[in-house]
Amino acid sequence: MAHRLIGEILKEICPLSEEALAEALQIQKEKAGRIGEILIQRGAITEADVLKALGIQFGLPLWSTISTQDIDISFTQHIPIQFLKKYKMVPMSTPNGVYIAVNDPMLFQPLDDLRLIMGWDGVKTVLASHSAILSAINFAYDMSRDSAEQVIQDMREEDRDLIMSAVEETGDLLDDTSDAPIIKLVNLILSQAVKARASDIHIEPYQNRIKIRHRVDGILYDMLSPPKHIQSTLVSRIKIMAKLNIAEKRLPQDGRIEIRIGDKDVDIRVSTIPIAFGERVVLRLLDKTNVLLKLSDLGMSEKGFKVFNRLIRSAHGIILVTGPTGSGKTTTLYAALSTINNPDINIITIEDPIEYQIEGIGQIQINPKIDLTFANGLRSIVRQDPDVVLVGEIRDLETAEIAIQAALTGHLVFSTLHTNDSASAVTRLIDMGIEPFLVTSSVIAILAQRLVRTACNECKAVYIPDEESLQNIGITPEMYAGKKIYRGKGCPDCLDTGYRGRTGIFELMILNDPIKNLILKTSDSNAIMHKAVEHEMITLREDGVLKVLNGITAIEEVLRVTQK
Repeated sequence: MAHRLIGEILKEICPLSEEALAEALQIQKEKAGRIGEILIQRGAITEADVLKALGIQFGLPLWSTISTQDIDISFTQHIPIQFLKKYKMVPMSTPNGVYIAVNDPMLFQPLDDLRLIMGWDGVKTVLASHSAILSAINFAYDMSRDSAEQVIQDMREEDRDLIMSAVEETGDLLDDTSDAPIIKLVNLILSQAVKARASDIHIEPYQNRIKIRHRVDGILYDMLSPPKHIQSTLVSRIKIMAKLNIAEKRLPQDGRIEIRIGDKDVDIRVSTIPIAFGERVVLRLLDKTNVLLKLSDLGMSEKGFKVFNRLIRSAHGIILVTGPTGSGKTTTLYAALSTINNPDINIITIEDPIEYQIEGIGQIQINPKIDLTFANGLRSIVRQDPDVVLVGEIRDLETAEIAIQAALTGHLVFSTLHTNDSASAVTRLIDMGIEPFLVTSSVIAILAQRLVRTACNECKAVYIPDEESLQNIGITPEMYAGKKIYRGKGCPDCLDTGYRGRTGIFELMILNDPIKNLILKTSDSNAIMHKAVEHEMITLREDGVLKVLNGITAIEEVLRVTQK
């Protein structure tokens, strides 16, 4: 039976007009090329549409993702990476059998060559997107450079003694030539995480395996899945580096590691907790070579920046920054302090932990073991004649009360709260036990924020979102008119995610008289929010929409971080 033409299949499975197909066929006639590629370039269809059509045409299954656990990286020893990247294919060995994932099933000769090299006669072929295949290729060859799998296989039970002896770190982790496989494995995990710009590494034990993941631009990605038997050795090695008690496995512990990787000084905070199948370890990576961001680099709109820049120069009052963990609150506060920091004002902070040292500012690290809490530290700070005080976080009534007293006695106080939006911060303070009249007389502004991933500049391209996406985010046809919306396709520069780096979206609520009068009557956050919007406050979602229409981020990103 003859193959059906791909143009006919595309017309059936996606809204492709006769005109668009006719134009593409004309271009194919004049310049040659694949009909599917021409239609993608013209924005008439997506890569997913073409893959679906090819699946129907050739009778091949379509894989939307390729799990890193499905990749047996042994092929990296005898297949050049350039070959796989050129022909967009990758061999996979899974529990259900062996497959070759391809992006173009019509490359018969390279496919046969790959089968021959692998010794896989008559192996099944599956379809996958270009970005999924490229990501799998990069993962396999990255792992095989000093193969993490090989290091794991080299490990024996008797290696446990080695982790005790080899505890001295060299100046640079990349110069560490230690032969102990566990040391090589931990060094590899750390250096790969730094290379991928990861902010955290998670080591999670399960019943029969361990999962190692890292967080890049706020999203967790699978990194490795080593066998269960190396769990205690791996955790012990990290504990020794962090100077923790390796004999204590029943209690949570916190420590710190300072390492150098290439030209980067990396400070690592280590946290362990006991769970059902062992100890779960989270490493927070802080690149000390990163310079402090300026206030103008955070991503505020021009109007929002001007207002916030004026507020942080107030003589007294409280400015709160709110948002969940990892939403960039501390970065914003550090940027604000750096902006107003000059020799004629006295700035003192109390933090947990001190993330960046700032020249000319007195910074205190809290230490609950010796009863140096936020509240006790704040009491002492007020006696140090400060002009500006930063309290890392308002966690309890006592800290909130002292912060308010400091604001009412002529100090400018910056702090953070864990709430979802600006209006909820008022509700939270009143819920803690602060009288509404104290909130209205001390708090001058509340800034809520989130971080959204920015579209990769190397591979972002214009696309036309569907009606539903536009409605979900609140973009009307009038707002969209004349604007271009971008989305990253995925490239080696952004590790095939389509995103590189992050920027903030902000919601700045200034406590003006109408809002203060409302707070004295009710602490309902919805009512406070409505009143603020009446007075022209731009919400988190609206600020996100502006960044989508300016081509900075994608609709999916804004929906992800502002979904109620």
